[in-house]
Amino acid sequence: MRTEIRIAGFGGQGVVLAGLLLGEAAIRDGKQAVQTQSYGPESRGGAARSEVLISDEKIDYPKVIEADVLVALSQEAFDKFRPFVKENGAVIIDRDLVKVKEDRLRSVPFTKMADTLGKKVVANSVMLGYLVASTRVISAESMQAVIREKVPKHTIDLNLQAFDKGIEFWRQER
Repeated sequence: MRTEIRIAGFGGQGVVLAGLLLGEAAIRDGKQAVQTQSYGPESRGGAARSEVLISDEKIDYPKVIEADVLVALSQEAFDKFRPFVKENGAVIIDRDLVKVKEDRLRSVPFTKMADTLGKKVVANSVMLGYLVASTRVISAESMQAVIREKVPKHTIDLNLQAFDKGIEFWRQER
């Protein structure tokens, strides 16, 4: 099974890091994974995108063709990539940064939840917790292990708390 995930927002939200972590966790789970990224020339504030393909079989094309999952962390990202989601695909937005009138999407306050931990910068880890819990494309254990290995040492605990917050939000909304 092949799962195509597009995470998009703006620079400074950790979009690229989230994609890298997701791909690493998939490999840890014994799956094939490819991650590509794109961002504007600005280091913060410009458009950023990370695409992750996860498969049980060899991946022959490294780009998202039609996303199974779109995570939009900015209005611009939602407007640009919403048309390229499969008919029954999942659309997940940061409800405080994306304003839409669409019933068939998941609206989650990633940034607000990260802010309650004292650092908005971990909104990407909140998002990863929600994404892992809601899609089950990879295991939470693999993602936690990758977070422990790949984020800066002084932020490990905070990122793990943020990840757990995303999982908990998904559990509460069910």
